[in-house]
Amino acid sequence: MPTFSEDLAFRGLIHQMTDSELPKRLDQPGLTVYAGFDPSADSLHVGNLLQLCTLRRFQEAGHRPISLAGGGTGMIGDPGGKEDERQLLDLQTIEGHLASIRPQLGQFLDLENDRALLLNNVDWLGGISVLEFLRDVGKHFTVNQMVGKESVKTRFERPDQGISYTEFSYMLLQAYDFLRLHVDHGCEVQIGGSDQWGNITVGVELIRKVCGDEVWGLTTPLIVKPDGTKYGKTESGTVWLDPARTSPFAMYQFFVNSSDEQVGQLLRFLTFLSHDEIEALDAETADAPQRRAAQKALARSVVALVHGQAEVAKCEEASEALFGEEIARLSEEMLLAVTGDAPTTEIPRGEIGNGLTLVDLLERTGLAKSKGEARRTIDQGGAYVNNVRQTDAARTLSPADLLHDRYVVVRKGRREVHIVRAT
Repeated sequence: MPTFSEDLAFRGLIHQMTDSELPKRLDQPGLTVYAGFDPSADSLHVGNLLQLCTLRRFQEAGHRPISLAGGGTGMIGDPGGKEDERQLLDLQTIEGHLASIRPQLGQFLDLENDRALLLNNVDWLGGISVLEFLRDVGKHFTVNQMVGKESVKTRFERPDQGISYTEFSYMLLQAYDFLRLHVDHGCEVQIGGSDQWGNITVGVELIRKVCGDEVWGLTTPLIVKPDGTKYGKTESGTVWLDPARTSPFAMYQFFVNSSDEQVGQLLRFLTFLSHDEIEALDAETADAPQRRAAQKALARSVVALVHGQAEVAKCEEASEALFGEEIARLSEEMLLAVTGDAPTTEIPRGEIGNGLTLVDLLERTGLAKSKGEARRTIDQGGAYVNNVRQTDAARTLSPADLLHDRYVVVRKGRREVHIVRAT
């Protein structure tokens, strides 16, 4: 059985730490550790999963995690990772966001008997005066130190944009969070993505100067796509944890579509599979990538973590139906979920059953560039209506083809899916 620090190392979760001796301390239970979450939207997204899972790992290792919602710092905005100034949110909007994300923060932790805490930094930042903050916090840091932090320096290097004093002060607010959590709750470790390193080290230094105590900071790598772009974004938008914003099936498909190059890292970061299970999936990806066993295991694990095991079964059933004749048995809600990323063409209802041919339909939806190409696709067995292969180029559509009296799923080959909606 690996130690906690060995597990973190295996998973690649130790990117930077303020003390090389920290892993030894992590293997002794009883630490209080926190991570902060920005209420910039009314739902967390898959990019937040890394820190949520890491907090849970700390709890399972015998430590006490704190999920800190940034109700106060959210009114300022963290410049880290941002090329431009953030749009400031009003208090009412932030409070609405906090009400939505608080249950999401709590679902990853065991909150019984104060084994974990959910806190909001507006409780202390909202009441401190400017004079008090400048005297008790600001005096401990020089502008030279703050300008040297990466999150600030990158903005200084863009004279066309720069950085406002508001965002410049953010790192001191986060440092004060760490100080208050240390004094009030005995917090000794702050974790975050590598873009938080500068903010975390300022907090460690503030506690040393004010309290004379040793505390630690630990960062995890940022998750980015293989092309270096931000993780958790698709062509249709962000992948949210709220099922009303991103369906469980859409989340399932997002992870099933993970690249072979990245799936091993994601299994380590976002699942609680054992080392042996992950290494076996690594080997299967190398030997038989077409099976996508690692991607399916990743999708099952994450959806179960976020939405529950019952949703996993629905997702797997829908995934099978997406390319099978069972698609006709899906509920309208699930049909729309499994085809959510597919392009849509609206056709007047009167045309369906009034001589509209499959050849015409393939051309109108763009699945074929011409009627000639449409006929060749049908002759070669590459055209499907509601996942039933079509071999008759003279085939016409009828109202009986409408799923839920409204939709037709037209497919060319394995992957090109198009939805026809009767209007």
